[in-house]
Amino acid sequence: MLLGLALATVPFFLAGLGSNRSSWLIQTGLDTAIVAFSLRLMPLGREPAGRRFWRSLALAGALCATGDGYQTVLVLHDPQHVNASLVQTAFVVVAMGVMVVTMLRHPLGTVGRQRLRVLLDAATVLVAVGVFLWYFLLAGRLHSDRMTDRYVAAATSIIMLITVFGLLKLILSGTAPFTRVAGLAGGIGVSGSALATSIGPVLTGGSNPRLMFVIQLLPCILTVASLRMQELHMRRRDGRPESRRRRYSRLPYLAVVATQILMVVALFAAEPGARVWGVAIGVLIITGLVLSRQLTAFQDNDRLLTSLDQSMLELHSQKEWFRSVVQHASDVTLVVDDRGAVSYASPSVAKVLGTTPEDAVGMLVHERVHRDDLPVIGELGERLAAEPGSDASARVRLRHIDGTYRWLDIVGVDLRDNASVRGFLYSARDVTEAHELQEELRHRATHDALTGLANRALLGERLRAAAGTEEVSVLIIDLDGFKQVNDIYGHHVGDELLIAVARRLTACTVSTSPGGTVARLGGDEFAVLLPEGSAAQALRLAATVRDNIGDPVEVAGERLLVGASVGISTGPADDMERLLRDADAAMYAAKNDRKAAASA
Repeated sequence: MLLGLALATVPFFLAGLGSNRSSWLIQTGLDTAIVAFSLRLMPLGREPAGRRFWRSLALAGALCATGDGYQTVLVLHDPQHVNASLVQTAFVVVAMGVMVVTMLRHPLGTVGRQRLRVLLDAATVLVAVGVFLWYFLLAGRLHSDRMTDRYVAAATSIIMLITVFGLLKLILSGTAPFTRVAGLAGGIGVSGSALATSIGPVLTGGSNPRLMFVIQLLPCILTVASLRMQELHMRRRDGRPESRRRRYSRLPYLAVVATQILMVVALFAAEPGARVWGVAIGVLIITGLVLSRQLTAFQDNDRLLTSLDQSMLELHSQKEWFRSVVQHASDVTLVVDDRGAVSYASPSVAKVLGTTPEDAVGMLVHERVHRDDLPVIGELGERLAAEPGSDASARVRLRHIDGTYRWLDIVGVDLRDNASVRGFLYSARDVTEAHELQEELRHRATHDALTGLANRALLGERLRAAAGTEEVSVLIIDLDGFKQVNDIYGHHVGDELLIAVARRLTACTVSTSPGGTVARLGGDEFAVLLPEGSAAQALRLAATVRDNIGDPVEVAGERLLVGASVGISTGPADDMERLLRDADAAMYAAKNDRKAAASA
């Protein structure tokens, strides 16, 4: 619609269909459009400074609409009011003041050398604007006989420079609440609106009022179009981050080109005078500013390259240090992706698992884990995923390339959100020897050294583990005639006899009660725990034990014969001492009965 308005304005006024009245009506409508677009842009701003900018622009548009509306009313009543009234001018000046203050207060967003570069760029463009103002406005008005013309030209130039400086500050610093394209379009529109009255006569020769209407209205249409462009951009963005802006601007170089062209035009247009010399001086100043800007850039580049070289040296040193540490570390470092595939393996994997780091990449961890430890490694992964960034540990067995399994203490952390890792990071230490030593020590602490059966401590542990069971049975077995074997054949034969009896006890228990525990309590005294054994089951096992142990035993070429006295206790597992005491008492009663029967 705005493009159509701009295209229609040119032929409408050039054909003589437009007038002073229609010009002011269109101007007031454009002011109202500025207010509407600013209010629509205000809630789309993300930063408080941006929302403040659009709020100020809405206020400035309202002031301009009021002033231009007042002028429109005057023109509608009296077409002779060709020039702007004092009221209209006052409202427009206040509106421009509001925007100038808002732009000057807007945060610059740069520090140090970057701020210096922004200021040099702004100064370059500002001098170029000043050169154009001098050539088209000030130089001609300074020789005017009317003091008012001089003051108006000077005031217009000052306001214009301040406004351009505010726009440049926003555009060059990167903190503007609008895009570069919209900002440039709006800047050209505002500048053109301010200069149209002064430059228009110069461009038209002062004899074509129709063309003057076009020159005055087109910049205003461009200003409104820039707001529409900004709105479309912000709505199309829909919360997505903006693309990163360039760290440099082409505006200073465009300013240099524009002033060079202007100087050429000025030299051909007139004899050297104040106007031409002003342009030439401006070109020299701009050239100096650009050279200063380039020198600043060269110094910054030199510092950057020096810093980059130092950083590269430090990075190389750190890389070598890290490589040396990883190369000689005994622990294995693995990075595992979501599928459980290894994406990185440290060199120590060759020593621990027998595979090269290259061959380890792509290996599925669960295929190397012992099947009994798969739930453990699965639980470890779940704990890590539940708390990303925190570590957790576990002990599992991984298969070596030779088919054996190695015990590894693994500490892992979920670093899938880290762009440098993108996976689970595991550090694994080979603890096979330590684990086997621990198991051996534990076995010694819980088993009889001679027979390999459970000892009294492990028997008590198994009884406590059965706590809560309503009925368990305990058998106490004592050998009859063992002392005589020791006295006649010696302790080494007695030990061999105890080992043979232990084997028979184990065989009897496994065949009748697979879940039972056979223990040696000391000397020739043994025990059997049936964790879910009834009294009847215990009686059957006791009879089997007596029959098997009563059979002759071949030891060291001797045929030895011993018997077994068995005591049974059945009841809840909560009172371990009572069960053992009752079974022991029953065993001694059985032994006495056997002695009495033998002497009868």
